[in-house]
Amino acid sequence: MDRRQFLRTVGASALAVSTAAVVGSRPATAHPGPFEPLGRIDIDGAKEAVVSADGETVFVAATSGYAVVDISAPDRPELLAERRDPLSDREDGPFRGLYDAKLDGDTLLVVGPANPIPGAPAGVLVVDVSDPANPDEIAFHETGFPIHNCFAADGRAYLTANDGDRNPLVVLDIDSGDELGRWSVVDVDDRWADVPPSMRSVHDVWVHDRVAHVALWDAGTWLVDLSDPASPSVLGAVSPGDPEEIAALTPRGRNRERRTPPGNHHYVATDDAGDLLGVGVESWAIEVDRDDGTTELVGGPSGVELWDVTDPANPERRSTIEPPASPDPTLSGVWTTAHNFDFRDDRLYTSWYRGGVKRHDVSDPTDPVELAWWRDPERASFWTAQYAYPFADEGVFVASSRGVDDASPALYTFPDHAGDQRDPPTLGAEPTTEPLVNTPTPTPSPSGNETAAPASETESSTSTTDAPGFGLGVGAAALGVAGWLVRRHERRD
Repeated sequence: MDRRQFLRTVGASALAVSTAAVVGSRPATAHPGPFEPLGRIDIDGAKEAVVSADGETVFVAATSGYAVVDISAPDRPELLAERRDPLSDREDGPFRGLYDAKLDGDTLLVVGPANPIPGAPAGVLVVDVSDPANPDEIAFHETGFPIHNCFAADGRAYLTANDGDRNPLVVLDIDSGDELGRWSVVDVDDRWADVPPSMRSVHDVWVHDRVAHVALWDAGTWLVDLSDPASPSVLGAVSPGDPEEIAALTPRGRNRERRTPPGNHHYVATDDAGDLLGVGVESWAIEVDRDDGTTELVGGPSGVELWDVTDPANPERRSTIEPPASPDPTLSGVWTTAHNFDFRDDRLYTSWYRGGVKRHDVSDPTDPVELAWWRDPERASFWTAQYAYPFADEGVFVASSRGVDDASPALYTFPDHAGDQRDPPTLGAEPTTEPLVNTPTPTPSPSGNETAAPASETESSTSTTDAPGFGLGVGAAALGVAGWLVRRHERRD
């Protein structure tokens, strides 16, 4: 059965996703019939997924390699190719810690490691995928920094270069590997140099018409014209924060700031026109001990902000799609905060870790309409949701899951229409439908530069390499970024 025959069948049987309302969006009329995945295929280590231009092939970054999946029959996704432990023939191989992959035509970029791995190669693996079943690894461009995320367009690779210092965005020529330019928020305002690098990590990037939208955690999102990468020009910024206020925070205050909203710009993408910018905010709650001996949660999961960037110098916030409620919104609890997403036409496809995947109508960005919601919190923790292809009134989107406990990571296919999930599961033993966290009113500190810390907090301060958004225990699992870079440079010299 090819995809057209399949989708005619789907159109008749009418599959669909939950429309429980959330703050900032409203539910639509459901498509008749239960919403459920069309198909699923296990992929060990699945992280980011990217879809080919024709929508029939999905490339998945898979931690220890990458996988290629045919979804032309979306009820039966088929593994076309799987490459594990690339660069194993190198003395410092294999290439590992691979969380992101991006496409530029028939060229796939696989980047890593997402977090520093002492002794491991770091860089960009360039793969010719003109024949998806037989990927051909044609080059490896080594870098002096780990790469958590990237973007590929017009023969260029845009790389997040968290070097533990300036944390620049680096632009490479994909064919030659030559560096074309770099940009750092420190170049714009040297006061950012006084802010710990973990609070202004360059976490992700999206490029539209050679304008880079750079997510810099608590430094906000910056719009940078990279038409000439050697001469970047800042066009504007979304919620950039005040570097002096952030730099003045105590270690405990920095820990809270890194994990709780506001700030925490994690992922960004624009609509097809480049006028609507989505900012995914990844955050958690911290349990705070109060003076009276009780505890409360400060912070909580965050959602996707929608910004009008028609005038980049004056971005205007239109609305926020709030996250699903979590029974335990702490870093060690049930994650339902926003993760990666995709725009297509007037639709927005979002992932929320164990909070599932959602589909919204954003034709009116001031009033997003929730069209579908599906979750399986005991098995699936979704990393991304990506549009695949249309057919008549139906279509397909895909979502990758990193798995939960013993449940395998996987790639899911979903029908692209509104609907309700049948008997949707709760997100924990004690689900909450009200706002999750009671955030105390900030108390000014004597200096006036920060919110005074409560009497005590259960979360201790963390090192600059143990930054949220980069996986748990980065600081403990890896050596400091600076030391890692020194050793790599010594080896290469």
